[in-house]
Formats: sequence, structure tokens, C-alpha cells
Amino acid sequence: MNEKESKLIIGLMSGTSCDSIDVGLCKVNPDLSCTLLDGLNFPYPKFVRDKIFDFFAQEATLKELCQMNFVIGKCFADAANEMIKKHGKPDMIASHGQTVYHYPFDEKIENINLKSTLQIGDSSVISQNTGCMTISNFREADIAQNGNGAPLVCFADEKWFKPLNKGVAIQNIGGISNCTIVSPMYDTFGFDTGCGNIMIDYCCNKFFGQPYDKDGEIAKSGQINQNWLNLLCEDEYYFMNPPKTTGREYFSPKYIENALKLAPQDERDIIATLTALTAKTIADAYERFVYPNVSIDEIIVGGGGAYNPQILKYLKTYLPKHVQIKTHEDYGISNNYKEVMAFALLGYCTYYGIPNNLPCCTGADKRVILGKIAYA
Repeated sequence: MNEKESKLIIGLMSGTSCDSIDVGLCKVNPDLSCTLLDGLNFPYPKFVRDKIFDFFAQEATLKELCQMNFVIGKCFADAANEMIKKHGKPDMIASHGQTVYHYPFDEKIENINLKSTLQIGDSSVISQNTGCMTISNFREADIAQNGNGAPLVCFADEKWFKPLNKGVAIQNIGGISNCTIVSPMYDTFGFDTGCGNIMIDYCCNKFFGQPYDKDGEIAKSGQINQNWLNLLCEDEYYFMNPPKTTGREYFSPKYIENALKLAPQDERDIIATLTALTAKTIADAYERFVYPNVSIDEIIVGGGGAYNPQILKYLKTYLPKHVQIKTHEDYGISNNYKEVMAFALLGYCTYYGIPNNLPCCTGADKRVILGKIAYA
């Protein structure tokens, strides 16, 4: 086990948007570099996606949670098997699973901390249905060391972008937006900047019957309502000091419906303003928590937000003029599959016993080895 070798790893990921299971066949090397060999998006069956959103709304039973842990495990296995049909079995699978609840708060009952997280999609179901060793449950060990269990992709960002030898912000815009700050002059750190696409997607579905704003076309047709935008930016999360993480538990349907009570009448203006919110809260987070310590020359955007020209346009407006905006594609890393690449890397480290969290990003007390192994 001490003599490390390159490994073929299938990374599996479904994020807060739950639009599909992302599947990436990756080659991970002993120097912790990672190459994406192939990627695909495997859609959830409609009943599964609907049930996941029931979990988000806390409208599902314990029985359904138990059942869906195995059902989603089978979905993840089916997704992996699509890749295996094309390329054969990998050395292992690294599965993030589907987060259904994340509670990163230091709340205690009788001195027992309630900080916790739950990703479902049982790894034994994946391993038994694919014939591949499967590594999963990456967040739990970090939380057991008093961390937030997120953001974990910072570990990969440091390995892949530190060699650039300049100050960069690696900004993922999925359902939630999170950044990693890498600089030759400062220790890597990262945090969730706040709402990414969650509110945009919710309102696109509510008002336009669309799952998301494709190419930012709806936002482009509307106008930013500055008063509502200012109000949304006053949310207390945006002012909390890092390390910090958030999710659907915070930016919930109830949260969004409350926000909509003060929204402009034109539904296109709602989408435009929420799109601006994503960009402005990113820029504000840098202003509050990054620039006082680190000089940033470049922001490297990934995730679904990288495909929304309006988000990128608003980012350019809100960021300082000297900061260049690039995407992961400019560095040979897929915007779409960057996170599955990161979890493939985390799985590689688990296999070889390499600590793979960054306490400066998660708030954990120490470096630990994340992940659990289910053998085939």
C-alpha cells in the first residue's frame, strides 16, 4: 500500500441541484494530478428526484429515507455501470452520494454536539451492483473532528491550482456557491459564499415551468430590481466569518417564498435579480473575507453557473476591474465534471491513507482521512 500507483477511478456526484448524477472516469496519479478520461450525466428517474425534493422540504417519512438510501445507491450503481460498459471496470469508485441534510452548526444537547450531515446512496449497494470497491461518506470524519464537513473540493483545488503561483479564487457555482482561495503568499482557505443557482432554479420552475435558466436567457430579458437585491444581500449568512458552509436547509423553499413576498412584479425581473444576487454575493464575499488578506488576480469559475453568461456578466460588473474571469476549461478541467474529479482524488487518498481534508477550509481540529470503503 505504501508504493503508490496511478489508479482508474469512477467519481460519482449529485449536488444540490439534483439534475442528474455526474459520472467521471478519472486517472489519478501518485503526484495527485487527475485527468478526466470520460464523463456522462445520468438522469435520476422522476420519482427519485421528486422524493429527494420531498426530503429537502422535510416532507418524507423515516421509512422513505431508509428505502431511498438503497434506491439511490442503485441509481448510482446504474450510472457507474454506464461508464463501465464503455471502458471496463475501474480500480475503484468514489461516490459523494446525495446530500439530503447538512447541519454544520455547533448546537449541543447535554454537551453532545448535534453538528451532522447525511448523504444517502448506500455504497454497499454500489459495490455489489458494479463489482467495484466503493469509497463514500467523505464528509463525516471532518465533522467528527469538529469541522463543517465542507467545502471538501478545496483539497483538490490546492493540489491543482497552487502550481499557478499566483493569487486565484476557484469559484464553483452549483446550487450553492463555494470558493477556494489559493495563493503563493498565503495558506489555502475556502468557504461557501452563499446561494448559487438554488433560488434561480426554484423561480424558473415556479414562474416559467423550466428547471433552470438556460444560457441566462430569462435573466437577460429582465431588469435588476436594485431595492430587492439590496434587501436579499442583507441576509445574515453573507456576513458570517469563514469557515462556513450552507445548503438547501438554509436556502429552503420557505426561505425563497418569504423572499418573494417583496419581489418585483415582473417575473423576468425576479430571475434577473436573483442572477445578480449570485454574482454580487460572490463579489461581496471576496471584499469582506479575501481581499483584506490575499491579492487575487483571477477568478476561475466552474459548475453550472459557468454556463450562464448573465452570471459571468454580473460578476465582471461587481468584481474589481483588474480581476480576470476564466473558467475551468481554460485550465483543461471540465466545468461540468470538476467535482467528480475532486471526489475521485479524495477516494484515491482514502485508499492510500492520505489525509484529505483541509482544516483551514472546513474548520476541523486536525487533518484526517476522509471516506469509508465498501468492498465488492
